[in-house]
Amino acid sequence: MIKLTKKRKVALSKFDKNAVYSLADAAGIVKQIANTKFDSSVDIDVRLGVDPRKANQMVRGIVTLPHGTGKTIRVLVLCTPDKEDEAKQAGADFVGLDEFIEKIKGGWTDVDVIITMPSVMAKVGSLGKILGPRGLMPNPKTGTVTMDVGKAVKEVKAGKIDFKVDKFGIIHASVAKVSFEPVKIVENAKELISTIVKLKPASAKGTYVKSIYMSGTMSPSIQIDPKSVTA
Repeated sequence: MIKLTKKRKVALSKFDKNAVYSLADAAGIVKQIANTKFDSSVDIDVRLGVDPRKANQMVRGIVTLPHGTGKTIRVLVLCTPDKEDEAKQAGADFVGLDEFIEKIKGGWTDVDVIITMPSVMAKVGSLGKILGPRGLMPNPKTGTVTMDVGKAVKEVKAGKIDFKVDKFGIIHASVAKVSFEPVKIVENAKELISTIVKLKPASAKGTYVKSIYMSGTMSPSIQIDPKSVTA
């Protein structure tokens, strides 16, 4: 049996872990029970009634959160020289091609998002075994393989995130920081959940959104009534 820490006991005393809350109430509780010395992330876990082993039930998408994620996103743009200025002016942290490909092959992956162009994917593709497991591999479906690198950088910096259902049928995403006002946490979470609902596969039968939980970093999770969000 796991021994509860003093901080966790205090956090659990502030809400009923067996109750189901509205999204607004959950956002308020997450702020109350945050106990880290840093600005914790607010995470959403959505369990879906899909079988991700079937290609026609895979749920994957992108969403731009209205208030951003609160995180400083480090962006690397792998592009040809004629696109470097565009990427830099858009706010990319690292810009180049061959030198960064060699750095990555040497083990460097100190970035959050990698954006590239279709014309250089042949080179970038060789990094699949390194970038894939870290969730950094550029993909046209998430808008990270594009000729419009400037726009892609701006969108990522503004709070665009991509999400994908895991093998257990759950989507995990960070939607805010604990320091956000409750209304901003709620609006970001609603934007994510409404996007997930719009992506419901036609082949998915029964209840689509089975459960929703919200939590802060190192804090207990709070169950949210799906009907209060998806209605």
